[in-house]
Amino acid sequence: MKYLTVEEAAKKFDLSARSIRNYCQQGRIIGAVLSGKTWLIPEDAKKPERINAKNDDLYYENTQYGNELISFINESPVACLAISNIKNNLLNSGYKEVFENKKHQFKAGEKVFIIRNDSTMLALNIGKNISENNVNFHIVATHADSPCFKIKPESDITSDAYQKLNVAPYGGMIPSTWLDRPLSIAGRVVINKEEGIQKELVNFKDLTVLIPNLCIHFSKSLNESDLNMAIDMVPFLSCDENQSFKDLIAKRLDVDKDRIMNYDLYCYNKESGTLWGEKNEFISSSRLDDLQCVYTSMRAFKESENENSINVMYIADNEEVGSHSSQGADSDFLRNTLKRVCHDLNADYEVAVANSFLVSADNAHAVHPNKVEVTDKVNKAYMNKGLVIKFNPSQTYTSDGISSAIFQKICSNADVPYQFFTNRSDLRGGSTLGNILLSQVSILAVDVGLAQIAMHSSYETAGTRDIKYAIDAFKEFYSSNIVFDNSSYNISKNN
Repeated sequence: MKYLTVEEAAKKFDLSARSIRNYCQQGRIIGAVLSGKTWLIPEDAKKPERINAKNDDLYYENTQYGNELISFINESPVACLAISNIKNNLLNSGYKEVFENKKHQFKAGEKVFIIRNDSTMLALNIGKNISENNVNFHIVATHADSPCFKIKPESDITSDAYQKLNVAPYGGMIPSTWLDRPLSIAGRVVINKEEGIQKELVNFKDLTVLIPNLCIHFSKSLNESDLNMAIDMVPFLSCDENQSFKDLIAKRLDVDKDRIMNYDLYCYNKESGTLWGEKNEFISSSRLDDLQCVYTSMRAFKESENENSINVMYIADNEEVGSHSSQGADSDFLRNTLKRVCHDLNADYEVAVANSFLVSADNAHAVHPNKVEVTDKVNKAYMNKGLVIKFNPSQTYTSDGISSAIFQKICSNADVPYQFFTNRSDLRGGSTLGNILLSQVSILAVDVGLAQIAMHSSYETAGTRDIKYAIDAFKEFYSSNIVFDNSSYNISKNN
């Protein structure tokens, strides 16, 4: 087959070269292939139909934001690597890393971040006009962990001809969605070296393990029975009975096997995400809960300035298993850091917290196309319809009338639609890190999220349009002045 260059196709279709590249990236020119850094277009390819400018722009915008999110997720298979990914983003944006175990003097106009145990981060952008009489925090809190399988310290299981991995479920997963998926391994390895005990973050991208289904012929009731985590959900690594899992790690890290002391390694779904729908309005990927909120809050944090507030990005680990860890939301990390900042600025910590606001951002349940009946009749959320404000009378979410109204005003100022979600009254819903954080720092807070279906599946689905909605809403929040004056709450744009 003969191919045209981008410039030749642009001339043939009477379009700009940029439009041709965009159409190729969006998959709208059938047969176009990427060769190196340029596109080749089949000579007999047809000109893409342009419905109208608005729809065309929407398609391109959905594709751009969706592909950026997929790329971020692919580089963030587990919490510690997500934090490493964000660390590099912040360093490239002028932020400086400081450390809990070393003295640091926080000051106005400073942009810094702190990492605890490799998997939780607090980043601060301290406004230039912050003083001892004017301290408040604008916090967006998310979590970087997702349901997966954690590999046990003694990891090898030999069964017949197969070498398998001894794993345990991490978080509330949907087990069946992990079957027949290409899985890989990532996390942290601790090595005994002459210089001392050292850690190394690893992502064995090119290594694949798999949990196979049992064929229907051998178990007629397979689809009627529950999967046993200790028997049915064990990935096999190879047919080489003489190679242990530590042998494999040692070979890839080029260290002696005996120097590997321990590890925190996980099996994750290595399938890349995909965009779909007529306008690429849907995104399906692993780990959308909660990396979609992590990504959008990171974008907003980097792109926002507020001279009158201290903007905070808090990304926690271990939300999926209850947050009760040294790096979870139930730890002292947020409280201690905010106290240190107030101390260095000669400000009253309690007064500062009373003037602050927290957005707990964790994805929300969208109406399921085949199970509409499991949602509340009127307080229900849809993909691509804007931010979801979540309520629960049992206080598993932090939202109340005041905090919701403040965030509704922020969304309105940003031209971002919003919707409400509550569980159906006879069904118990999930929870998130917001209320757990409030047990450590008593602060006015709201719970929000992006609508998605198949939450906790190894491959989830959400709305692509909501990515930009979230970025715009979080940017507005970070850029706003929120003033509490007795019974009045004033929200204004920061000029």
